[in-house]
Amino acid sequence: MKFIEFLRVAFASIIENSLRSFLTMLGIIIGVGSVILLVSMTTGFREYLVGQFMGLGTNLIIVNPGKTETKGLGSPGFEGVQKMTKSDTIAIKRNATSVAAASSLIVGTADVRYLDRERRVMIVGTDEAFIKVINIGVDSGSFISADDVDASRRVCMIGHIVKNELFRSKNPLGDIIKIGGSGFRVIGIMERKGAFMGTDNFDDVVYIPVSAAERIFNTDRLLGMRIKARSAGMIEEAKRQITSILKKRHNNKEDFTILTQESLLSSLNAILKTLSAVLAGIAAISLLVGGIGIMNIMLVSVRERTREIGIRKAVGATKKDILLQFLIESMMLSLMGGTIGILIAFTGGFILSRFIPQMAPVMELWNIALATLFSACVGVFFGVYPAYRAANQEIIEALRHE
Repeated sequence: MKFIEFLRVAFASIIENSLRSFLTMLGIIIGVGSVILLVSMTTGFREYLVGQFMGLGTNLIIVNPGKTETKGLGSPGFEGVQKMTKSDTIAIKRNATSVAAASSLIVGTADVRYLDRERRVMIVGTDEAFIKVINIGVDSGSFISADDVDASRRVCMIGHIVKNELFRSKNPLGDIIKIGGSGFRVIGIMERKGAFMGTDNFDDVVYIPVSAAERIFNTDRLLGMRIKARSAGMIEEAKRQITSILKKRHNNKEDFTILTQESLLSSLNAILKTLSAVLAGIAAISLLVGGIGIMNIMLVSVRERTREIGIRKAVGATKKDILLQFLIESMMLSLMGGTIGILIAFTGGFILSRFIPQMAPVMELWNIALATLFSACVGVFFGVYPAYRAANQEIIEALRHE
């Protein structure tokens, strides 16, 4: 029997019992669709995170007070930590030759008021180097200057959300707003940065000189520093210089944590890869259930077609012919289920990308090919026993079967 004839007979058998065949394929459909969609979603989310982090700026180094014992996203411990201050930032600017810019940060929240309109927003106390380190610019007006920081001037820049909520269509430049009860003159409007990690923080922020923030929040303790290395190749050297400078200033204690975009992304990638593997493993259980379903229905098919098997053997079909016939039918069931699962995954991905852009799945060819190959293997693996039983039917017993 030619291979094309095997395919024709297998397809005819599947179509003849279309409802039963579809129910048999359901486990494969769910398994393949789930594996592809879940893995693609984590890949898409990973790319989204990379874009978000790289959008902050290039060659970025984050220095926070407190030492984390593990790399990545762990929370620093603050026991015995000497506070980090503006003088630490100044020392790094003066002595770290691999550093292009360094900016101090004090962050808090306060009520911001203009006339009868009020909004509670994040206040970022920083300096003139901030826009050199972080990839954000000024839409109109100007940013904080070194003189503003030195003189503790009460000036501010506002994000677009703050501008729209407090000033509506009015140009705010030159107007006075109240921040925590103190008057600040608006000297600039920040460019639209949009969402970061699913939030609108960059557009819902008021920036003031770090020296003014010290007074408002009654502290000289920095949240941390944001530093830019001169080039990607100088990041490690910059880290060494920063570590050396801060240890000298902190009684030879490394009571601070230095993170880079690469280390943060590496930790996130490790987490997402583990999550992707776990989700894919859970979804793959549906494939195994589908394979058991295929074995079950093929055993039923062998029993129903016992007389047909006897007739074929009587007219010259070999054990190999019968074995291949049922193996091909089993594999076709699995592949058809896999194909439908792929189409469902693409449809689900398209819908998700419309409603949750940051989770937009990235369909990779290797992922689809692997799922298809796995579904075919499931069909062969779970079809072997029924095919073996069919091939080993005795002719006389098969012809007698009613």
